[in-house]
Amino acid sequence: MSIAVRVEPLDGNPSDVEYRWDTDTDILTANLRTRAAGDGASGSVEIEGSDGSWLILDLNGGSVHGVEVAVWPEVRKRSALAPPSETTDGRVMVGGSDNGIASIEMNTAMAAEADDSERTIHFRLGPSRQTKTVRIARDILIDVDGKDRIAGVWLLAVPPFPEGQ
Repeated sequence: MSIAVRVEPLDGNPSDVEYRWDTDTDILTANLRTRAAGDGASGSVEIEGSDGSWLILDLNGGSVHGVEVAVWPEVRKRSALAPPSETTDGRVMVGGSDNGIASIEMNTAMAAEADDSERTIHFRLGPSRQTKTVRIARDILIDVDGKDRIAGVWLLAVPPFPEGQ
């Protein structure tokens, strides 16, 4: 899998995140509350796991603005799962600055792990490799590998799935 990106400095503080669960489909959506201005494309990057899972990155002005877990991969529980302590605040930009609509589909191996309470979830895309982590919002982190490709996504402070609905 190769989703080439570039990391740009973040203008201001990281945005808050708005989480939404769709109780009928188990879809989790996480969007930045603040929209960043940009000259790039708007649209989506759809990542299909080899197990049929789907992770969708929402683009606004060329930058990753949200994450949707459309079909969950099998989630491995870990008693202690913590995001990387060393992160850089920034915007993760996908594609050029053509002001168009982008829709990209990629196939790769995808793995998910969560802490016991499922408040921290990490999606690893493709093979395990060394990465740097970019905080695009207060509770969304993107792992970027040494070749400037997306290698993972962290969702932090995920609200519990609504019970009894």
